[in-house]
Amino acid sequence: MIDPEKIESVRIAACDLNGQMRGKRLPGFEKEKFKDGSIRMPLSALNVDIFGADIENSPLVFETGDQDGLLKITSRGVIPVPWLQNPTALIPMSMFTEDEEPFEGDPRYALERVLKNYKSKGLKAIAATEMEFYLIDERKTSILPPINPISKKRLSTSDVLGISELDCFDDFFTDLQNGCEQIGITIQSITSESGCGQFEITLKHCDALKASDDAWLFKLLTKGLARKHGIAATFMAKPYLKDAGNGMHIHFSILDRDGKNIFNNDKNEGSKLLKSAVAGCLQCLQGSTLIFAPFANSYKRFVKDAHAPTSAQWGYENRTTAIRIPGGDLASKRIEHRVAGGDTNPYLVMTAILGSALLGIEKKLNPIKPVMNNAYVNGAENLALNWKDAINYFEKNKEIKQIFSNELIENLVRTKRQELNEFKKIESSKHWKYYVSAI
Repeated sequence: MIDPEKIESVRIAACDLNGQMRGKRLPGFEKEKFKDGSIRMPLSALNVDIFGADIENSPLVFETGDQDGLLKITSRGVIPVPWLQNPTALIPMSMFTEDEEPFEGDPRYALERVLKNYKSKGLKAIAATEMEFYLIDERKTSILPPINPISKKRLSTSDVLGISELDCFDDFFTDLQNGCEQIGITIQSITSESGCGQFEITLKHCDALKASDDAWLFKLLTKGLARKHGIAATFMAKPYLKDAGNGMHIHFSILDRDGKNIFNNDKNEGSKLLKSAVAGCLQCLQGSTLIFAPFANSYKRFVKDAHAPTSAQWGYENRTTAIRIPGGDLASKRIEHRVAGGDTNPYLVMTAILGSALLGIEKKLNPIKPVMNNAYVNGAENLALNWKDAINYFEKNKEIKQIFSNELIENLVRTKRQELNEFKKIESSKHWKYYVSAI
């Protein structure tokens, strides 16, 4: 619990389209002020590029006088900030318009819209995330693996599912576990991954909105605590071209009014509704690639034989596919969506996945045959192959228009085209500096 008397400052923040915190620092804890919607911030603040700049010709800026919106506290409530030394509170906020309607450009509200659609049909989405990241040394002219705190030597090899690197960074991971507990995130497991200095943390299944809150806050917590320990953490999709990429896998199932998992038919293959949800996810993959791969660096992760998907295929217990149906307890039958990189906005990712799954269920779609072997050697429709194409597909795709509001689509497309043009002006060897600091 937070003692308001001991709080020295407060952060109020909403999530922008790139998953970054945008808000203010306040000198004290004014509980009533947080609840009555009197805190204001320009609507355009949720629609800036990765460099923190306004979007040129955006209707949210000069065309409308750069109008304010109202910030209101979310269901997450008030949480501590374990990565700062001084006693600080963080209050996640949602953006509303002047007439107190939800702002369509708020990515958290995009997910709420989809979840309301589920609720209207007597359904509830349960989800969890697997978060991959690298610990790095960013003090040099390029990204390097971190220094082992015990041996004082730089890491040079991977330690797949090993324990030694987890033990070497025990102080950091202990702080991370404690920090998660403080802000209401439940960790299920921590593993050493296939990259040098790469780790994966699996968060517990819960309501899809909370799961997205958890993923957003987890990224902030991980990066903040890493700096507190004298290193850095990055969720870049591909920090090292010759090493494994960072993914953010989403596991989800859907419950009916009675709390029954509609994907379970007491058989390994799952229900017809599961297959329709899979078909919806596959059908929307090309149009939603921009959500799962929001930057140029994101597309370097989509390479064969690297445990990242390269085509729109699915399979049972098959980690070479975009959509995987894990084994295990039949009552917990679920879908694993493996396309999103670690550099993504969790709210937009969850919106795209759950929105496409629901479209598949509503249209009673049937998926292509599941892949039984290596999906990398099977010919199938690809994801968008590059950033520019992904932007165009997202803008024009008819399924995307059924999932996201026109305003959010327009805002994101403008943002990504501006970023694409700005990165063209920067030497490619220096792009990592912007990703590490912002993602």
